[in-house]
Amino acid sequence: MDRFLSEWKFVQNGATWYDVRNFCNGRRATREEIPFCYEGRNWKGVSLDDYLDCEDNLGRNRQTRMLADLKLVDCHNKTSIDSHLRDTIMLRSAKRNLLKMAYFGITNLQPLSQKLFEYTFHTSFKTEFHQSNSTASSKAIATKQQLDRIMYQNRLDIELYHYAKELFFHRVNEMNERSVPYSLTFMSLK
Repeated sequence: MDRFLSEWKFVQNGATWYDVRNFCNGRRATREEIPFCYEGRNWKGVSLDDYLDCEDNLGRNRQTRMLADLKLVDCHNKTSIDSHLRDTIMLRSAKRNLLKMAYFGITNLQPLSQKLFEYTFHTSFKTEFHQSNSTASSKAIATKQQLDRIMYQNRLDIELYHYAKELFFHRVNEMNERSVPYSLTFMSLK
């Protein structure tokens, strides 16, 4: 939800992916496969309702799409596979790819993400991560109806996020179990 609202605010302020080339399986997506939601070079000033109304808005389920192997669903061709099956395959692929990653962090758990990074890669940062609770999405105002639409349009990302948090805390628990503090080791020798 926060990521989608943040992306909307970013686009509303003039950001664009106009020059992005969405490649899959060695081929660039066509404008028929990924049409623009706007005319011209950007969508500056777009309302949240207009942002939600665009069927081809790449903000929808962005995390799932970015982590999935799109070759499994014929890349950006949304007409070759039933949409429900396409969603199922993409979500399953994104979860599998997340599981294979040596490390990933959770944005709203910065300090814990830092600890897990340090543990995973046997390193330490000079300074502690700082958790910022003020983002572009926290300043976005949406109605209950708009929030419901965001939840529906990003249901794959929401499920992926719940899976990611579960996997993240599983890894944190493993880290905590394997990282026995010196004082506990010392006490166990008595």
